[in-house]
Amino acid sequence: MTEFEEIYRNYFKDVYLYLKSLTNDSHMAEEITSETFLKALKSIDTFRGTCDVRVWLCQIAKNCYFSYLRKRKRIVSLDELPEQDHNRGPEQFVCSAELSQKLHEILHELTEPYKEVFTLRVFGELSFRQIAHLFGKTENWACVTYHRAKNKIREKMEEDL
Repeated sequence: MTEFEEIYRNYFKDVYLYLKSLTNDSHMAEEITSETFLKALKSIDTFRGTCDVRVWLCQIAKNCYFSYLRKRKRIVSLDELPEQDHNRGPEQFVCSAELSQKLHEILHELTEPYKEVFTLRVFGELSFRQIAHLFGKTENWACVTYHRAKNKIREKMEEDL
C-alpha cells in the first residue's frame, strides 16, 4: 500500500465529517471530500510536515468548500452585510469589509496554532471538540487556544483603531 493510500484510509472519515459539519449536506460533503483528496494527492510533495496531516487535509477541504461556494455564488459580499456592534469581539468584525480586511491581516500575523484554531472556530464553525480532535488535543486546549487567539486579535485591533 502506498503512503497516500494509507493517508486516504486513515483520514477520509475525518475530512468527510469536517466537511459535513460545514455543509450540512452529505452529498456535497462527499463531492468536496473527493476533490480534497485529489488536490492533496497532487500536492503531497509540498506537504512540509509542520502540522498534523489531518489539519493539512482539513485546510485543503476548507479551501475546496469555499471554492465550491464561490462557484455557486452562495457567498454574500462583505459589503452587502449590515453593520454590527464591533464591541462584542473579533468574530463580529467579519461583518464590516474594512474591519474584516484588518482582521485577516492580523490573522495572517498570528502564530500557529492560534491562527488555525481561530479560523476553524469562526470561519469553519467547528466546535471545540472537533478542533481538539483535528489537533489531537483536549477540548479544553482548543477552548483556551481560541480565547487566547481572540484576545491577541482584540488587543491588536484596539492598537490599530
